[in-house]
Amino acid sequence: MYNKYMDKKISEKVINRLTLYHCILQDFIDKKIEYISSKQIATLLRIDDSQVRKDINLLNNSGKSRVGYIVKELKKSIETTLGFAKTKNAYIIGAGNLGMALAKYDNFTSYGLNIINLFDNDESKIGKSVNNKDIINIKELPRHTKENDVDIAILTVPGKFAQSTAEYLVSANIKYIWNFTPTVLDVPEDVQVWNENLMGNFLQFTYNI
Repeated sequence: MYNKYMDKKISEKVINRLTLYHCILQDFIDKKIEYISSKQIATLLRIDDSQVRKDINLLNNSGKSRVGYIVKELKKSIETTLGFAKTKNAYIIGAGNLGMALAKYDNFTSYGLNIINLFDNDESKIGKSVNNKDIINIKELPRHTKENDVDIAILTVPGKFAQSTAEYLVSANIKYIWNFTPTVLDVPEDVQVWNENLMGNFLQFTYNI
């Protein structure tokens, strides 16, 4: 996967693992632990130690013999590679329960994601705000995307409205859609969609229970 917000072309599986490494590293920093080994990371995630080393090699981060990697430096290397330092402005489309919950999640900023506003067509919600983010009429989206140079949308509308809303987003020059709906979207090839399949993840997790 590659887009303008990332420095390197790396696979989605590696990106997923690196974000998990980042969480572990932050935990070590909070505990004031200075070094970490690939084996420690592998043990916590129940994966192979060699896979961790291979992933870290993509970061151009050299570990120190015997003591391992410097936690703060490794964390910074991951942030640089995954583009944490590059602010990515986004809009939430759909001010329902999920959209509101995402708007209230302040830790997005730690990963470079800046949610500016929410958009909806519900007159009872338009004009209100959540976590200092305004809820704006969806009809105003094209003007706002142009004025604020935003090309990322977080889609949280009901499934039956997902495709038509996605088409509207594309017409408003949105190029990246983080899709929280249960609908598989049909969009042009130059638009990237990431499907956040909550139920699919749950079913994978509980399959053998």
